[in-house]
Amino acid sequence: MKNNPPHPSTFINAEDVRIIRNTAAEAEELGLLHPAQLAIIYQQQWFKLLVPNAYTGRQISLSELVRLQEAISWTDGSMGWVVTLCSGAGWFGGFIGADVGKQIFSNPYVCLAGSGAVGGTAEITENGYIVNGSWKYASGAHHATHITANCRIIQNGETVLGVDGEPLVLPFVLDKLDVAILPAWKYIGMVATGSDAFEVKDLHVPPNRQFKIDPSAVVIDAPLYHYPFLQLAEATLAVNLSGIALHFIDCCADVFKDRMNHPRLTAEQKAILMDELALANKEMDQLRQPFFAAVDASWQSIAKNNSVPDAQLREVSATSRKLATSARQIVDRLYPLCGLIAAAPDTEINRAWRDLHTASQHALLTFAT
Repeated sequence: MKNNPPHPSTFINAEDVRIIRNTAAEAEELGLLHPAQLAIIYQQQWFKLLVPNAYTGRQISLSELVRLQEAISWTDGSMGWVVTLCSGAGWFGGFIGADVGKQIFSNPYVCLAGSGAVGGTAEITENGYIVNGSWKYASGAHHATHITANCRIIQNGETVLGVDGEPLVLPFVLDKLDVAILPAWKYIGMVATGSDAFEVKDLHVPPNRQFKIDPSAVVIDAPLYHYPFLQLAEATLAVNLSGIALHFIDCCADVFKDRMNHPRLTAEQKAILMDELALANKEMDQLRQPFFAAVDASWQSIAKNNSVPDAQLREVSATSRKLATSARQIVDRLYPLCGLIAAAPDTEINRAWRDLHTASQHALLTFAT
């Protein structure tokens, strides 16, 4: 019989959990992470989880990463999402030249936010690029020291084509001071992520601020930076949803306990509540176990051979998507059993529900296959 994976609380300090959750409501009012939450991030170097050791980063394994990120998201959805996206951008440090990498990441408060969408252009000049454009949904932008942006490359007014014949798109890392943050995040959940838009106008960018995410372009020769970006993204986003779902289920336990004292509930209805709660926990364990096994197997391969077999990558993708979509379905099955408290926007359980249903709209997590 396979062992159930540990609860996320195993991987995070209990006092940090208390502080993060006690400031979560105020963070929503602010529309960005609370200073006390940021203090924990900087103390634990969570924005530097994937930054190369050579640039004062933690450079942790993917196996460690997914468990920690699930734990942070279990603590609070908005904080988990910001840490995931901004630490994920720190992974780009493995592809950025050493001169720029040391300059950017030596800052103890470094935070890279940005967008994977192609929202602008970078025109080639004699000494770099001129960047223009606007991008949506840069989670953590208000805490960022730097912004990453994908740009379509142009020269003499014409789109530059890559070796595949398609328009050439390259990412850039920009100083936050050169970027205008625009209010744009008006959604029901992930309110404290401050995932606002940003804009750049006629910005000269030196050539060493452009990088390329490709195995041939790795600057830091370590397994972490040879791991494929797609599966890295799928796995880290999936644990955000599983962490939030587990938080919701934990909240359900408290709500159901109170409902047991409701005089109108029959013995049969009370049994339904307990059975559904037990089933939700069981199903989450059954989803998490193969997911973590797939991630661990792929990490062992990359650590040993600097490559991952296609079959293992497909398994990471499949279990990530299954975990994400099923977590939402499990929560939606429990939600109607919670009563109006789950619909009250100032409650912890409602915040978890809103965060889950907002995060699950990410394109990588929409479909189970």
